[in-house]
Amino acid sequence: MIVITAPTSQIGSKVVNGLLGAGAPLRLIVRDASRLPDAVRDRVEIVEGSHGDRSVVGRAFEGADAVFWLVPPDPAKTLEEAWLEFTRPAAEAIRRHRVSRIVSITALGRGTPWQDEAGPVTASIRMDDMLMASGGAFRGLTMPSFMENTVRQAGTIGMEGLFFGPIRPERKLPLTATRDMAAVAARLLRDASWSGQEEVPVLGPEDLSFDDQAAIISDVIGREVRYRQISFDRFKQQFLDRGASGSFAQGYVDMYRAKDEGMDNVTLRTANNTVPTSFRMFCEQILKPIVVSS
Repeated sequence: MIVITAPTSQIGSKVVNGLLGAGAPLRLIVRDASRLPDAVRDRVEIVEGSHGDRSVVGRAFEGADAVFWLVPPDPAKTLEEAWLEFTRPAAEAIRRHRVSRIVSITALGRGTPWQDEAGPVTASIRMDDMLMASGGAFRGLTMPSFMENTVRQAGTIGMEGLFFGPIRPERKLPLTATRDMAAVAARLLRDASWSGQEEVPVLGPEDLSFDDQAAIISDVIGREVRYRQISFDRFKQQFLDRGASGSFAQGYVDMYRAKDEGMDNVTLRTANNTVPTSFRMFCEQILKPIVVSS
């Protein structure tokens, strides 16, 4: 039995579909089962509630062979609350029920000079340490920024031909599509042969600057799109204006500053950690239809 957390999220929903396609037995932890498609709901076991709840994970992890662990960021909480306190009941339940394998979605940054000063990255590394201490075999899928982050600005891309961020326009960084993260996770969850505890980087096929991304978006949608750098103060205020805690907002500033200084560039791309979706492919298949319809 494989337990999937956050099964309606961008990554979690794709993991569910991949595993169901392979005929794997699944148990989903979901706050609201009505959000699951009928074709999924009819083929899985469901434990309704939050996977940050001790009683929920206690029921869900009983008899489980593997757990897919994904923490949905909660901007209203502090980083400690959003990642570590949320995960603590699950780590205890994994140990109590002797779950054999854990696959976690986490971030690049462990072992770099920014490890302890990168906001959510730091929190996710500490979260993984907690999960590894539970004793199961562990794979932390470490990701850079997601290509899907661009979709959040589809409206301004469509209306103004602009997208924004605090990172320098010339800084080249790796990117990953959520579908590639999900494919790697599903493969590991299906495979019962691995053991030990390690991180697995998941990198798209090329590093791109934000100016590079703007040029690709322009080419794909057929009109000019430009990237505009904003200050870190403005970036932080955007989080605060949306109701984020001060800890959460400052954490994202720290993470993006670390990315701007090279944190995501420390991990070298290899044939084993490179996944297939290019940013151009993502723009053609995902971003362009959203921009055109916005």
